[in-house]
Amino acid sequence: MRSQFVSALLAVLLGACSALSQPAPMPSATATARPTTTPAPSNTATPAPTMTNTAPPSLTPTATATFTATHTFTPSPTPTITPYPAVGYVFDNWVLADIPDNVKDGISNPMVVFLNTNNQQTIANIATAQPNTGIQTVYLAPPGNPGARISILELASNTRLEVFPAKPGNALAFVKRDERQRSNGLYILDLSTGFAARVLPGDSPLVQRGFYVEPDWSPDGSHLAVSVTTGYDIDIFLYAKDGSGRRNLTDGGSYDLWPRWSPDGRYIAFVSDRADCPSWIPGEENACDAATMPPPTEGNVYLLELETDAITKISDVYVSEPPYWINAGLLAFASGNPLDLLDPRRRIWRANIATGDITEVRPIGGSPSASYLSEAWSPDGRTVLLQVADETNQLVLLAADGAVLRQDSELDFPRFGMSAAWSPDGERIAIGGTAGQCPYGVRVKAGTYRNIATGRPPPSMCDPMFSPDSQYIAFSGVNPRVDGRNDVYVANNNGFGSVNMTAALRGQMELLGWVGGTP
Repeated sequence: MRSQFVSALLAVLLGACSALSQPAPMPSATATARPTTTPAPSNTATPAPTMTNTAPPSLTPTATATFTATHTFTPSPTPTITPYPAVGYVFDNWVLADIPDNVKDGISNPMVVFLNTNNQQTIANIATAQPNTGIQTVYLAPPGNPGARISILELASNTRLEVFPAKPGNALAFVKRDERQRSNGLYILDLSTGFAARVLPGDSPLVQRGFYVEPDWSPDGSHLAVSVTTGYDIDIFLYAKDGSGRRNLTDGGSYDLWPRWSPDGRYIAFVSDRADCPSWIPGEENACDAATMPPPTEGNVYLLELETDAITKISDVYVSEPPYWINAGLLAFASGNPLDLLDPRRRIWRANIATGDITEVRPIGGSPSASYLSEAWSPDGRTVLLQVADETNQLVLLAADGAVLRQDSELDFPRFGMSAAWSPDGERIAIGGTAGQCPYGVRVKAGTYRNIATGRPPPSMCDPMFSPDSQYIAFSGVNPRVDGRNDVYVANNNGFGSVNMTAALRGQMELLGWVGGTP
């Protein structure tokens, strides 16, 4: 047995020696051997093509690793940040509304617009509780003539419609939501044709990256300005009334919010964070890093000139709410962030578009800790009625230069609880409450703040609005004697002769404003 083991061992050793005595390496050994350990000149020349072809794959990972490291040092967000789905242009879910000819041809005289929800025609007693029907109807009605109301849109929906009429009365934008359908989104109704279609899909199309942004119609009602989420930011788009397409006005990487058309249609004012963050798009120059930085809650006011597409920064003041136009030459906005617990004060500003002058408007010698709320500017921009909220809360009629013209301690509204409107001719001021907090009846004053009407409820006066020709006042009014019923009223411009425009309807009413007539 032992001899057999020795014989086997000798055979293995002789085989190994025989292999070592070969004059040249086998081809398989050349392929598996590391090239750097083969010094023979003949071997170097022979595998040279193989080394050339093999080298690039070994160098490519090194170059890729170097490129990735370069991206790590840029201030831009990494590509791992998932962009929002881009909202493309849609024009679907068509609806054909039956529009009367006197509306299709244009509205020459002012008409009040209101929304009725859950109307119950079979219930005679208006104080009787009633279940929801889910039917919502938008009406137009001439002032003082509720029987001549016109239904221009009726939809079935489980939630209240959001409706935005164009001032000339030739178009309407509305948000439709219905859990049972997949047609939710923002729609445009062309009243000249009766054709409506969805232009922006989504269950909450006006909520963009956490911001609620109402759309705004051009003065002629031909285009709707809307803030829409793109992959990494928010841009302002123009949607044509006839559905012919849309255009990106602020095609960039910042958050562009709250577009507001000037009364002459020359400009769109908006709020943007572009001064602090030129872009949120990964890889762009000076981009902000969405992975480490919170999204903006405020920005500066900018002006876009439609003819040239030039964008101009109006002020370095930070704002967190939409700007608004006093007239074609004056723009107003408010500063102060309600989320800033250390300084929640609200201040108001007026910008002259022609001169570029920016003025903070506040009472001369006023308290530095006061907030200025619920302001209503006269059409010429010379005076403003507002709430001064400090230790006390009172109404003040203020000149633009800070002079106090009148203090009113009689009307005591909660903070942000006043809603006032000037007549377009500047001769009247209607003062009411808002958000259901409307303790007073009809209150109308002259431009000098002299009392004209001091009615007592019912009805109370909420959210008064003058007609474009200054001849009428529309407002919401609560009648506590009829189960707290809320109706839409129209009075003449001195507050008298009010007519209930919705007395024959049941359900809930919402005043939307005025359309048609002289702008």
